[in-house]
Amino acid sequence: MRLRLSKRDWCCRRVSQYYLRTAYLWRDERSVTREPRLMAVHAHPDDESSKGAATMAHYATIGRVRVVTCTGGERGSILNPRLVGRTDIEENMPAIRQQEMTAAAEALGIEHTWLGFVDSGLPEGEPLPPLPDDCFASIPLEEPVGRLVAEIREFKPQVLTTYNELGGYPHPDHIRVHEVSMAAVEAASDPTRFPEAGDPWTVSKVYYDVSFSPDRIQAFHEVLIAEGLESPFAEWMERRGKTPTRRVDARLEVSEFFPQRDQALLAHATQIDPDGFFMAVPRDIEARVWPWEEFELAHSVVGYPDEIETDLFARIEE
Repeated sequence: MRLRLSKRDWCCRRVSQYYLRTAYLWRDERSVTREPRLMAVHAHPDDESSKGAATMAHYATIGRVRVVTCTGGERGSILNPRLVGRTDIEENMPAIRQQEMTAAAEALGIEHTWLGFVDSGLPEGEPLPPLPDDCFASIPLEEPVGRLVAEIREFKPQVLTTYNELGGYPHPDHIRVHEVSMAAVEAASDPTRFPEAGDPWTVSKVYYDVSFSPDRIQAFHEVLIAEGLESPFAEWMERRGKTPTRRVDARLEVSEFFPQRDQALLAHATQIDPDGFFMAVPRDIEARVWPWEEFELAHSVVGYPDEIETDLFARIEE
């Protein structure tokens, strides 16, 4: 027996179905737009694995993370003593560093893209020699800014991480990454800039990485000495008073992702010595003494915190 609905009941039922469907679609749309999207801009392959890597691995489990590497690291030296003198590596450094970057991105569970510029190298000597004309740090700023604007508008990150005005350390490519990142964030939101690069997008927050803070180095140095172990940080401690202290606005407990960070670091076999600086602190001590990664909030359109944040996406609502 088929139940016949009155006109009033039928209308109520149709209205209810409409609102249920609308609510479902709204919820689905919000779940997409609220998906955390983090972009990290770096100078060379391997930089992403030594600066904020565990944080990226964390956010990759709940959203999307994309690393933009500005150069191919072509002029980098072999820093792993086990591989020094290998002519097969020296002659194929660009291809090998690309392979290493692919493996590191897989270890972290992140997306990756190349901005496509040539490594500037680290000039040495007195006086310092000029940089190559074709390198990342020498070309006009507008070109890399335009490329990064296109990446920002396509990926639509709410949060972007990069280096401070000193580059983290005074490598010409690191300083240029800062300049390019900050200019691109500003330009990406301006519809009159690079209109061919897509629709405008406003990055809500920009953070500087604070991986090598004096407090972190001191904490490791003191605990290693206290436990009768050799500390590789003695020279760092001597320079402590000469190292600018950066403000910390965000501190994330991400020790759960340190194994992925280490796997990514070791993927850069030409750059990372398994027995060297980055692996010097026993991992159980590291997780106990300094389980965090830290960041300085450089730019925000959603306000600034009154206390240290534990989430880079805090206060962001679309």
